[in-house]
Amino acid sequence: MSTIHFHQTTTLTPEQYVAGLTDFGPDRSKLFANSADEYLKVHQLGRTEADVTEGSGGIWERLHYDWSDPNHVVLTTTDSNLWGGASGHTYNFTRQANGTTDIDVDVIREGKNLKDSCSA
Repeated sequence: MSTIHFHQTTTLTPEQYVAGLTDFGPDRSKLFANSADEYLKVHQLGRTEADVTEGSGGIWERLHYDWSDPNHVVLTTTDSNLWGGASGHTYNFTRQANGTTDIDVDVIREGKNLKDSCSA
């Protein structure tokens, strides 16, 4: 299992970032390059959660999005052609006094089989 951590500071508010993250409309790939429009399928969309399949380049995953806490968004992989186990993404937002927002993202990747685990 691999964990990748990203940190970024932005002028967006957490609400603005989450609005983009949870916009499953056409042209999603313009915001998220790893979400090609032809892979995108929204299975269920609620007020603070969604069940979505997305991917690109032959890799896809079905994710349960939970943004019920606007400062802590969790994407849990429920199915994939490559990822299994505890795979997913976690976004944590921290508002700063100067009006910026710190974003910390953890991406967890656990391959479905030994070959995938070694190449992750």
